[in-house]
Amino acid sequence: MANANINPHTKVLQDMGQSLWLDNITRKLLSSGTLQRYIQELAVTGLTSNPTIFDHAISKSNFYDDAIRHLRETGSRSTEDIFFQLAIDDLQRAADLFRPIYDRTGGLDGFVSLEVSPLLAYDTAQTLAAAKDLWSRAARPNLLIKIPGTAAGLPAIEEAIFQGIPVNVTLLFSARQYVAAAEAYTRGIERRIAAGLHARVGSVASVFISRWDKAVLGKVPETLRNRLGLAVAGYTYQAYRELTAAGRWKKLIVAGAMPQRLLWASTGTKDPQAPDTFYISALAAPDTINTMPEETLLAFADHGTVGQMMTSDIGRSEQVVKECAGAGIQVDVLAQQLQQEGAASFVKSWNELMESVKTKGANLVTARA
Repeated sequence: MANANINPHTKVLQDMGQSLWLDNITRKLLSSGTLQRYIQELAVTGLTSNPTIFDHAISKSNFYDDAIRHLRETGSRSTEDIFFQLAIDDLQRAADLFRPIYDRTGGLDGFVSLEVSPLLAYDTAQTLAAAKDLWSRAARPNLLIKIPGTAAGLPAIEEAIFQGIPVNVTLLFSARQYVAAAEAYTRGIERRIAAGLHARVGSVASVFISRWDKAVLGKVPETLRNRLGLAVAGYTYQAYRELTAAGRWKKLIVAGAMPQRLLWASTGTKDPQAPDTFYISALAAPDTINTMPEETLLAFADHGTVGQMMTSDIGRSEQVVKECAGAGIQVDVLAQQLQQEGAASFVKSWNELMESVKTKGANLVTARA
């Protein structure tokens, strides 16, 4: 039954068929009932996490102190093991809150995400092994394992899907990279059908948007400010529509499969001259997901508006890309650069997270002694 008290701003997106996910998780968010309220009042139907989010949650609060101290004092555990236990505990609780949505939508929505170590971004075998281990430990059907859509990540994505592990493909920056991820997902589903396995394995493909505009700020004319990210989104949305409408996917749907959903990531506004809900308003599109920082979600709930919904017409996108090329910006080259920089940024955040967990653990044990 629909909640009559749902926020009118977020309800607009929900009514047009776009899912709102929160790009944040903290133990406080869970324990205070805030996440439950977001689900009930703001139409939030899923959640994503990453190393930076967990680093802030652990290092800037005492909500994890008792658990860290206990894990440090019971058995020989690596810093990585301690972190994943903390993360799994949080995400299990969040997954349970979203489970009614997952059940109601037949596994289409209601997911949470946990990332494999970014140190494995270019190691196919280790990425797959980590995905299997985390999926098994979490023991929640509505938990997605985040695997980067790098060249080494694609085979791991296909194999994980074949083995029935839901995947959130991360670090995608262009339509070409998205299509490669979608192909890996499709191959995994086709292999399952050929093997006599059920075809319904969840997946989303996360395409990062705002980093495009940050990357070209000051390098393109002012008339192109904050337009390249949306142009890339336009190309990607067209590719998404073409793939899901193709005969290949229609056959899989008949067999019980569901298309990999397109997810807009990195949708917090980074340019202080742009509205704080800029990417939420501009990326309103049916059959997609927008995962947004908590600050952005609350801003949209307060004053967000939606103009024209996205379509698969890429006329404006083509013009923006053409003008950017005239300014010396080659989209395909920049897409690869952004993916490499994104992987490096995740590694940096991961190392900072490990240091936070290690330092806090040592301090807590020392304080007790």
